[in-house]
Amino acid sequence: MKRTLSLFLAVLMILSLASFAQAQEKDWEIVVVPKDASNPWFVRMKVGVDEYAKETGLNAYQKGTAEIDATLQAQLVQDLIAQGVDAICVVPVNPESLEPVLKQAMDAGIVVIAHEGASLLNVNYDIEAFSNTGYGAFIMDNLAEAMGEEGLYTTMVAHVTNASHNEWADAGVAHQKEAYPNMTLLEEEPRVESEDNGDVAYNKAKELFKKYPELKGVMGTSSYDAPGVARAIEELGLVGKVFTSGTGMPADNKALLESGVVKSLTLWDPALAGKAMISLAVKVLNGDAIEAPIDLGVDGYGALTFKEGSELVLEGQGWIVINKDNVDSFGF
Repeated sequence: MKRTLSLFLAVLMILSLASFAQAQEKDWEIVVVPKDASNPWFVRMKVGVDEYAKETGLNAYQKGTAEIDATLQAQLVQDLIAQGVDAICVVPVNPESLEPVLKQAMDAGIVVIAHEGASLLNVNYDIEAFSNTGYGAFIMDNLAEAMGEEGLYTTMVAHVTNASHNEWADAGVAHQKEAYPNMTLLEEEPRVESEDNGDVAYNKAKELFKKYPELKGVMGTSSYDAPGVARAIEELGLVGKVFTSGTGMPADNKALLESGVVKSLTLWDPALAGKAMISLAVKVLNGDAIEAPIDLGVDGYGALTFKEGSELVLEGQGWIVINKDNVDSFGF
């Protein structure tokens, strides 16, 4: 009888602890900090964050600055540290300048998960939707196909301090040199900044095409690059002569894709990236072992593996291709 009672009490204790842990989990405050709050890319990310919170009951939400500004983002993170949140999931504007602030967060016992921040050190983990090297090569494949695998091209990034954009551009150039010997990188201006702004990308592209008449292609990385370049191509009457490829949102670029100014765009769904960051933060807060392959229960993030040589960067299989045939199928 005593043994039965002991077993009953042990089971009751386990169930109570499980219920307590679940209650604690639902009380966690997990904040996603994007580069800014107004960029359509991060508006879409918020959709995923809100869905995840609703589906799980977690106190998870997105909070961004009014504009893309590294200083404002750092200040926001410092505010969250003072607030005592349990986890911060961040897409850094400038990884280098954010490092000291993220160290403050970790020193305060806050879990830090990053996305598009593969160079960061003061994080528990960084999640990438895919191998940055593979993605950069893939964008280059799209540009090379459009250019007929020959001609002069350059690369465009939001900022030269943006880790992931520059990794994609570097990988694209390396892939071009190996796979497309008849293509040549513009030596005078091999990397142009768009400042994550479509108008800047458009104006920079117009300047480039006028300054370098032989320029035939621009490899973009920011979601504003290829659409901005495409506007310049149209305005200058260069459709079919000059080409661009890069990342972009389906709905925003439907007309460009259907008109043929841009043959294809590549991206990953930022809503899913937002969900993946929160899911990983929960695992870390739970004290779960983070061992590859890691299943976060999110499409494209079901078998994460560590980037070669890294114990912090996890890579998924989340990229997608958008063209005129499937542009209406994504819902964003």
